[in-house]
Amino acid sequence: MALTIHRAELLLPGAGRAPLPGGAVLVDGRSVEAVGPYEELAAARPAARVRRWPGVLTPGLCNPYGPELLERAYHPDPREAGELGTEPLTGTALAALEMTGSRWGASARRGVRRMLAHGTVAVAGTFRRATVADAVARSGLGIEERFDDPPGPPTLDPLAGGRPVEEAFQLPPLGFEGQRADFAVFDVPADGDPYAALARAGAASCVATVLDGRLVHRRA
Repeated sequence: MALTIHRAELLLPGAGRAPLPGGAVLVDGRSVEAVGPYEELAAARPAARVRRWPGVLTPGLCNPYGPELLERAYHPDPREAGELGTEPLTGTALAALEMTGSRWGASARRGVRRMLAHGTVAVAGTFRRATVADAVARSGLGIEERFDDPPGPPTLDPLAGGRPVEEAFQLPPLGFEGQRADFAVFDVPADGDPYAALARAGAASCVATVLDGRLVHRRA
């Protein structure tokens, strides 16, 4: 796979590290080769493909509601929108559906795509439905262990709920050579307080998600 430099107006490495204006991530296949000022990375790797993004580049997000969103909610097929709408179904609306293993798997695949569109690169929780677990594994999403149920109602937006933005960032922070290339870009103002901007706009402002070195979401 060719070398790719992902450049944004501001890079937030995470874990309390200082923001880097004009920062970029150099990806070699599935791994991060380097993180730093765009000019330095471009000079070191002049043959690398460059992707320029607006806004802020951050570590990918971890959604704490993995089972709730993928095993206890149904994501309608677009062909069902006229009957079921477009939002995830839970509770009595879910109970009214005839759910089979294959239908749960298809729903999970659609749910994963919606997560990717919100900058998510990992989910927390244990999956007990085989077809759902298979859909998550095939997607490449990371799976984190959790020890307590997360507070608040399940949401596709890991930046919602009022918790500090950095708590939603997947670890480790960006900057370690050889780490898996998982990150996201959000179209929010890069000046001022980028954390406040992310909290206001939420993860729906995601314009790109890179998972295991692959561009898996790009907003049209």
